[in-house]
Amino acid sequence: MKPKKIIVIGGGAAGFFGAIAAAETFADIEVVLLEKNRTVLNKVRVSGGGRCNVTNALADPRKFAAQYPRGEAFLKNLFKHFNAADTIRWFEQRGVTLKTEPDGRMFPITDDSATIIDCLTRAARSSKVQIRTSAGVKNYWFENQKWHVSLLDDTILTADRILVATGGNPQLAGYENLTNLTEQIEPPVPSLFTFNTPTNFLRDLAGVSVQDAEVKIVGSLPVQSEPARGGLTRGGLSQRGLTQLGPVLVTHWGFSGPSILKLSAWGARLLSEANYDFTLKINWLAGQTGEQVHAFLIKFKQENPKKRVASHPLLGIPSRLWLAFCQQAAVSDTLRWVDISNKSLNQLVEQLTNSQFKVVGKTTFKEEFVTCGGVALATINPQTMESTQNKGLFFAGEVIDIDGVTGGFNFQSAWSSGFVAGKSIGL
Repeated sequence: MKPKKIIVIGGGAAGFFGAIAAAETFADIEVVLLEKNRTVLNKVRVSGGGRCNVTNALADPRKFAAQYPRGEAFLKNLFKHFNAADTIRWFEQRGVTLKTEPDGRMFPITDDSATIIDCLTRAARSSKVQIRTSAGVKNYWFENQKWHVSLLDDTILTADRILVATGGNPQLAGYENLTNLTEQIEPPVPSLFTFNTPTNFLRDLAGVSVQDAEVKIVGSLPVQSEPARGGLTRGGLSQRGLTQLGPVLVTHWGFSGPSILKLSAWGARLLSEANYDFTLKINWLAGQTGEQVHAFLIKFKQENPKKRVASHPLLGIPSRLWLAFCQQAAVSDTLRWVDISNKSLNQLVEQLTNSQFKVVGKTTFKEEFVTCGGVALATINPQTMESTQNKGLFFAGEVIDIDGVTGGFNFQSAWSSGFVAGKSIGL
């Protein structure tokens, strides 16, 4: 028997997309969306610095799926039904044009997340989705051929099927409703975070960035069993370590930037097990070895003996960062290249290609957070997003064990999983 009423729990990106897809596909079904807060789409509002990084321009769905530390194989199936190109088309058909930035991130041309929020709320209302805010859910269960949803005010709603799109939760207790239904939950740990380095000699240089760096986690780390990515091998840390290439940003508390965030995502479980206590190595000149840099500096010294070392940054290193490295190498402000000692030269090369920093703790990336963990993918049908454990229970978004690196990938998994769930939930 086809359902007559569907309840969507969660008024975020995945919940809205699922509710809209269900209402547009099955016109004779009542769709009710419940949001615990007074406003909906709150994560959409703050993402991308208030601009909303809707998706990424990476065209190949297989390469797109490879941007997810957890969920790559699952998403390859989802992207057959709804991928980034479909997302772009979906918003354009509803009057929202997206633009692509040099790094592949895509934003509305207005640079305002309100454009996306307005589009989603209009689409929901035009398809007659009932949006209820300040409607926190206390519990839900299946009984007498119906799903029952108990709200915080003790109101009980019933539905034929429900879509859970409640987002990630940093605590296992946040998944209690699902564990009570015997759903398998992968323990949640943070993903996409920045690194705290309290003893970092560069902390006074907050705001300085390098575009092409290699960052690597080194030292004694727990054995883990996540898929091989970013230098990581199945079953433990590879000889190369956990490595990423890309921009690094110096902050007041340590390090951030795309390469650091990607490193935190690929190593989410590993770093959690290490209690966020590890060593970070940075080669500020990605692709160049210490030997190559040493040879370059020797040649420069021979050709420019009278120039002051600290006053003339080399190799594209920002001037403030170059000066900090010189100070670490005991190079005074007035020292000329002709007078630099072999010891100081070697120390300067070491700073440029093998800086090491003690990481003690993490910081959430801006107002955004991403969780590694959630409903186990093995218990979800990727063709429908329905639970294999509980008939009539569907999932979308970060409540499931999928998370991507920064750059629009997490929103894309929300759009894709929400769309597939909504298209299937009324069948």
